[in-house]
Amino acid sequence: MREKIIEQQLVRAVKRVGGLAIKFTSSGFAGMPDRLVMLPKGHVAFVEVKAPGMVPRPLQIKRHELLRRLGCKVFVLDHVEQIPEILAAIGDGAT
Repeated sequence: MREKIIEQQLVRAVKRVGGLAIKFTSSGFAGMPDRLVMLPKGHVAFVEVKAPGMVPRPLQIKRHELLRRLGCKVFVLDHVEQIPEILAAIGDGAT
């Protein structure tokens, strides 16, 4: 399954629960996650979407670590089966 399909499934799942999955672009600050996911009741997290079996590049890993040090939730999604678990973790406040 291609990364684009996984990303589309994430967007649909987030919409179904009343949230937004905004495509996140950061000009001048490469390596940021693909999506900013906002769920009801103020639950927010970043999601890096990858094709199955692919892993974040070294710069992406550094950005994920930076965001986590700042108290942000960051998830890496590479299979559609992970989507419910990730949304639950965002909504419950788990990291």
